Amino acid sequence: MQKKSWLPLLLIGLAAAIAIPSVIQLATRQTPAPEPALPRSAETTLPVWPSKPTTSANPSDTPAQSLASNPELALTQIFAEIEQNNLGLALQHTEALIERHPNYRLAHLIKGDLLLARRHPLTTFGAAPSGTEKISDLRAEALRRLQAYREKPAPEQVPRYLLQMRPDQRYAVVIDTQRSRLYIYENDLATGGRPRFVADYYVTQGKLGADKFYEGDKKTPLGVYHVTADLSRQKLPDLYGSGAFPINFPNEWDRRRGRGGSGIWLHGTQSDTFARPPLASDGCVVLTNQDLDAIRDHLQVGLTPVIISPQVEWLSLDDWAKEREEFNRTIEAWRADWESRDTDRYLAHYSRQFSAGGQDFTQFAAQKRQVNAGKTWIKLKLDKISILRNPGAEEMVVVTFEQDYRSNNLDNRMKKRQYWVREGGQWKIIYEGAA
Repeated sequence: MQKKSWLPLLLIGLAAAIAIPSVIQLATRQTPAPEPALPRSAETTLPVWPSKPTTSANPSDTPAQSLASNPELALTQIFAEIEQNNLGLALQHTEALIERHPNYRLAHLIKGDLLLARRHPLTTFGAAPSGTEKISDLRAEALRRLQAYREKPAPEQVPRYLLQMRPDQRYAVVIDTQRSRLYIYENDLATGGRPRFVADYYVTQGKLGADKFYEGDKKTPLGVYHVTADLSRQKLPDLYGSGAFPINFPNEWDRRRGRGGSGIWLHGTQSDTFARPPLASDGCVVLTNQDLDAIRDHLQVGLTPVIISPQVEWLSLDDWAKEREEFNRTIEAWRADWESRDTDRYLAHYSRQFSAGGQDFTQFAAQKRQVNAGKTWIKLKLDKISILRNPGAEEMVVVTFEQDYRSNNLDNRMKKRQYWVREGGQWKIIYEGAA
């Protein structure tokens, strides 16, 4: 049998019962809740492997113990060794990973399959009994991690959502729920604010998937959010691991759409477990404790955007620059038309579906006409503008800025947030209010 026919299967086999030490029994004492079944195709097939491993170094040249200190990198190297048919080195790296992280259940599964592969090629997903909940969970985790190994974003691509971060937003978080992946991007001011890839991590989401609608539905929300607090380990039960970072769900748009709930956090993992299955939380986004500690310095309370998408859309740098420029022109036109005191031109930027502060569009327009009638001049300055595209099917952009408004009879400074939607090929404001 040729190598390509069975090596991919080795990576997600189910031979967990092979040579698994007693420590794994301790690690699995608390069984995760069952996840919905994977699509049939996902259970029985793997995508085509890349022709070359996506690693920056030769796997054989990296000491196993050094790799074990970084489980994500260790797994990447193990996958690469298996792909190159270096099963001995793959086993060496796997054993070092288990020694460093004895409660890492997926590493035990891989070790079992590597040992099994010494006897004969694997032609199925493994030798463990089918229907075992723990094995099913590990299989799902392996699939997601293998997908991340194969589908790293290209350096010349950026997430579509990060059109513009304000200068003091040092980083952004983008989460792909379909891939169980969290990406960190830096606001690279040296290149004019271009998002620069920093790192990515495996995550767990809600037991019933994404698109949260109500309290207790065990789903993770989708949308544009921000970190609101930093809760230390000392203040939390062990379930949350090394800490937690709440986000502002439900946001303004969630509330308008009738979505509700509370307590959506980025947090760590309980002490007896290294990683949880892809679908295992009550709606929170869960990382390993090591990964949460790694991203802690990238999270700024009140500033860091957290964008949760069903599937990340990527743009070339040229397309990203065009979309960013287009939207900045749109915002500037709104600002200039307000400053001009031409109320009709100003109101043309608002959707007929606009509502905010208890007013619909008709009420809002009447108020603006009345207010502008008493103005002899208006000066409007916008600062620290962030432009974040909302994930999902609807064309929506969330704009947040600091507004300095001055007129002949009023001076006002505020932080404002607007939601813009595409209507008839034009961008229109459907909501605005204090941020």
